[in-house]
Amino acid sequence: METWSKPNSTRMDQVQTPVIPIVGELIRQHPGTISLGQGVVSYGPPPAAIAQISEFLNRPNNHKYQSVQGIPLLLEAIAAKLQTENGITIGDQQQVVVTAGSNMGFLNAVLAITNPGDEIILQTPYYFNHEMAIQIAGCHAVCVPTDENYQLQVEKIQQAITERTRAIVTISPNNPTGVVYPEAVLRQVNQLCRTYSLYHIHDAAYEYFTYNGVTAFTPGSIAGNADYTISLFSLSKAYGFASWRIGYMVIPASLLLPIMKIQDTNVICPAVISQYAALGALQVGRKYCQERLGAIAAVRQLMLQELQTIPDLCTIPPTDGAFYFLLRIHTSLKAMDLIQQLIQHYRVAVLPGGTFGLQDGCYLRVAYAALERDMAQEGIGRLVRGLKEIVGKG
Repeated sequence: METWSKPNSTRMDQVQTPVIPIVGELIRQHPGTISLGQGVVSYGPPPAAIAQISEFLNRPNNHKYQSVQGIPLLLEAIAAKLQTENGITIGDQQQVVVTAGSNMGFLNAVLAITNPGDEIILQTPYYFNHEMAIQIAGCHAVCVPTDENYQLQVEKIQQAITERTRAIVTISPNNPTGVVYPEAVLRQVNQLCRTYSLYHIHDAAYEYFTYNGVTAFTPGSIAGNADYTISLFSLSKAYGFASWRIGYMVIPASLLLPIMKIQDTNVICPAVISQYAALGALQVGRKYCQERLGAIAAVRQLMLQELQTIPDLCTIPPTDGAFYFLLRIHTSLKAMDLIQQLIQHYRVAVLPGGTFGLQDGCYLRVAYAALERDMAQEGIGRLVRGLKEIVGKG
């Protein structure tokens, strides 16, 4: 009897391995390590979100599958928020889809607008899960470098457009850099998408996290762009909702059916209990985050002051958003080698720039929202001490 060997799948070979679990394992091997790595906030959900869980439990039908698009009450609350805060009107031209976090929203969008082999333009440094999603979809990420301050270079974005390009991605406030893109520049990108019949995928997960009087602009509010702009939002950051996995996307109405097919296959519907909690969070609104932003800003300033004591060892491009610094370290060491030494000898962890597409040079992403002030002070002190002793004496 003839036997066949089992073929090996190569689909995932080109997809990078997520770095956070790798760094997490190093942290577990070295107890007492303070993590300045993962981008989460130190606070949890508002009480109003937890209170909605009782409402969920009081309705036995909630234990059955619900709408793929999202429960009606939450869709209404999101539409009201979008109108009031973002200047986006939901109607015949645009629709909301509730997702299991904005990562799902991004993957939904990529699968809905591309064929295998198509191209999507990312800005380098990019958010690693975006690049991974593009690879998983069988498409190609075309990476356009930002300038020395991590700001968009519109001319270079335009030069990267080909007949296979399907979308341009922007994130503002930005992960991993913390920069906020000016409204005028985002309008230029949006106009490029109109001119070349592309989609503008804009990730606004950090929309409330801005400092120094800066505000974040939502390209979805631009008049006449409903047919080609996809906006992604998340409750994970602003409402301390990371594990609840709730976000939402605003899409052209023409994409509703394909995205419903994708979402029905992947998750059927986002967890309904989380949708009820999200409803409670939105009823409280953005003030919940704003009331806590002062404490985050204070930690941000504390860390910035410490890092500014070592200008000979690292460069910190100016930032006004999210809760990250992306440091350029003045060393020939590879970022991951430096991180291993920082964890092993100084008990402090950060993330390497390579996972965000920065292969030339040594870059470290430092996150500052997950820790209270005293722990953040200790963590940044360890980092600065480690850089002085590893890089300064290297």
